[in-house]
Amino acid sequence: MKWPSAALLLLMWTGIGGAGLPPPERSYKVLVLLPVGSKSHRNVFMPLVEALADRGHKIDMLTSYDIKHKNLNIREIPHGLPHYPKAQINMFDVAKRTSGIIGALKERVCKMARDMYQVPHVKELYRRRKEYDIIIIDHLFHEFTYPFAHEMPFITVATPGMDSRQSAVLGNPLSPAYMPSFLFAPNCEHVLGRLSNAIASIILPFYWRNWEVIPAVQKEIDIHFPDLPPLLDIEKNQSLVLLNSHFSTGLTVPLLPSQVEVGGMHCRPAKPLPEDLKAWIEGAGSSGVIYFSLGSVTKGENLPILYRNMFIEAFSKLDQRIIWKYETDFEGILENVMINNWLPQQDILSHPNVKVFITHGGGLSLQEALYHSTPVLVLPLFGDQPANGARAVTNKWGLSLNYADLSVDLIMRSLKEIMSNPVYKENVEQTSRLYRDQLSTPVDRAVFWTEYVIRHGGAPKLRSPAASLSWVQLLLLDVLAVFFLSVILLLFILKCIVKKTLGVIFGPKVMKNKYE
Repeated sequence: MKWPSAALLLLMWTGIGGAGLPPPERSYKVLVLLPVGSKSHRNVFMPLVEALADRGHKIDMLTSYDIKHKNLNIREIPHGLPHYPKAQINMFDVAKRTSGIIGALKERVCKMARDMYQVPHVKELYRRRKEYDIIIIDHLFHEFTYPFAHEMPFITVATPGMDSRQSAVLGNPLSPAYMPSFLFAPNCEHVLGRLSNAIASIILPFYWRNWEVIPAVQKEIDIHFPDLPPLLDIEKNQSLVLLNSHFSTGLTVPLLPSQVEVGGMHCRPAKPLPEDLKAWIEGAGSSGVIYFSLGSVTKGENLPILYRNMFIEAFSKLDQRIIWKYETDFEGILENVMINNWLPQQDILSHPNVKVFITHGGGLSLQEALYHSTPVLVLPLFGDQPANGARAVTNKWGLSLNYADLSVDLIMRSLKEIMSNPVYKENVEQTSRLYRDQLSTPVDRAVFWTEYVIRHGGAPKLRSPAASLSWVQLLLLDVLAVFFLSVILLLFILKCIVKKTLGVIFGPKVMKNKYE
């Protein structure tokens, strides 16, 4: 089979192939709510925001960042609160806490729910919310922003991709028999894997939504908005979710019309590398280059010295050159290691001489590795990273290591296995071909469906009737209860009829003696 040329794929993905979208009927006003979104979450939103702005729409973004945009149609409004600090968080320290990541998130979102609506310019933005044609909300950890969406058309962006909790809210519950829990990736082919997945799929959403976090957030919101419906009731009115996923890189699941896959909006063809990077990569010869980055949230400088020294020793024994995203200089930098505090990741990954990407396993980094056909060595730490690492192993895109098991020998063996075994490169190339082979670009789909919801007044026809059913109704528990009660009543009536009939036939004395 002949695959499309690289030039044609570039045109298809960047949307400059000629099709595009028809011009909008008018300029819309869009409010984007991302007040606790990390840089990686923001990176999911920005391609959509920029595309909408390029089409003449006016975008206001409530975030934790104070960034000026070249496109005057984009206005970023920082809330100015300290609960989502601009200083980088040491995720290695957070992961060690007894309460863990969920405890830290609960503390932060509760403080945001308490304080954000007291900020004067946020209060003014809330007062003017009905001036907007649509509101776009990060679906993860942003329930405290739902008051903005009350009686308004709104859509969400699922930055980690498919989330079975949210899918159930939309009326599309996914069975834990095949759909992994958001934070775990058990082997559902075995009964114990399905059991652990079923337990996690029930307990985690219940803990977050019904038991611990959202009830605490609701208490804070009730102080500001005592007359609003519950947050989880407002959530049910979302018109659409844009999923940062694609079936070629994840699990194939049934989707509603209101669930649109737009995974990889940020992925793009490579740009020319800076001359120093290009020379470093091409100067490595046939041995190639290993690229090492822990993403935008976990800085390289936060890597514990024990692990850093392991990598330094392992790198010293390899023939490959290393490009390492690291924010500060340190003693013992090797001759075959280049460090920098910022690197053009996609341009590096696209170079054919880059053999392995050592990554934290964040969703965006994994998408970029697959888009650019680079095998991975995953070092997951928190969130969806362990599940992404397990997915990389299952699909043979690379390997995944736990920090607790790290050793110099394990690092070297893993890297050599990925570089010497062609199966990993072949699999990422095959996935990349599937990923790029799309009828329309992810950004075009996201723009179309956003404008569709606006054009059709919230697009109520997209909503599944299952979204308004309770779990009792959805699982037909009420029907089953009526059925079993009917069977019991029928058996009781039948018993009475048989007893009465036998009494008539044999006489009351015979029946009395028989039952005695």
